[in-house]
Amino acid sequence: MDKKIIISSDSTSDLSPELIERYNVKIIPLGVTLGDKSFLDGVDVTPDDIYEHHRKTGELPKTTAANVSNCIDFFKPLAEEGKAVIHFTISSEMSSTYNNSRLAASEFDNVYVIDSRNLSTGGGLLVVAAAEMAQSGMEAEKIVEEIGKLVPCVDASFIIDNLDYLHKGGRCSALAVMGANLLKLKPCIEVKNGSMGVGKKYRGRFADVLKMYAKERIGDGSDIDLDRVFVTHAGCDMDIVNQVVEDVKGLADFKEVFLTRAGCTISSHCGKDTLGVLFIRKNPIN
Repeated sequence: MDKKIIISSDSTSDLSPELIERYNVKIIPLGVTLGDKSFLDGVDVTPDDIYEHHRKTGELPKTTAANVSNCIDFFKPLAEEGKAVIHFTISSEMSSTYNNSRLAASEFDNVYVIDSRNLSTGGGLLVVAAAEMAQSGMEAEKIVEEIGKLVPCVDASFIIDNLDYLHKGGRCSALAVMGANLLKLKPCIEVKNGSMGVGKKYRGRFADVLKMYAKERIGDGSDIDLDRVFVTHAGCDMDIVNQVVEDVKGLADFKEVFLTRAGCTISSHCGKDTLGVLFIRKNPIN
């Protein structure tokens, strides 16, 4: 890492502790409210806490953005080191975190805020790319420019086994849930233009669907940047997860396959038993 540049992100990038350490990424946590108690994502609350709260109460958690004051407090010690800070946020379509971060960054001369237009390791892919650019000695302004070109190339999607969280969160109707359960449908949630939407609907057992999903997303791999791919899951059975990892390795010659656990934000919206294969394509996605 160029010692003149610090790469940072909000907690929604879902990078593993190993990757955070490897690239020396600084993380600002988003807020999570369970009942009448407030926590910080990844600091004093985990996805498993969310699932347990939902199991006991039937309630979904609430997630809150990092406010302007939080962001200023986060940026200040980094900026005062005289280094450039390149900070990534969850899509501005999904949270006010980007706007709050941008307002906070205006207090400093050396803080750049990038709207990932994504969530989870869709943003994490950009964080890692920026960190490797910094390691190569690239200047901060050039990194921001190059990342801007990559943002529309991120292919981020997830298969959801159970629509309960989406239904309770107001993102799908009771009728859709009933139909999906009867027909054993597993929707593919895609991130496009900064927002989540429903793509293909698969049918069958979760493990079988994931095999088909990975094969279709990766295809022959000819239009994919093969430097890295993320397999990111929310509390899935590890036998299923490990099989997906092996399938991904067999589908394309990725240099690195990262396995990560989804944090509190995506767990709050999509729930347990959600899995995605995320990578960067060579060209912008229409």
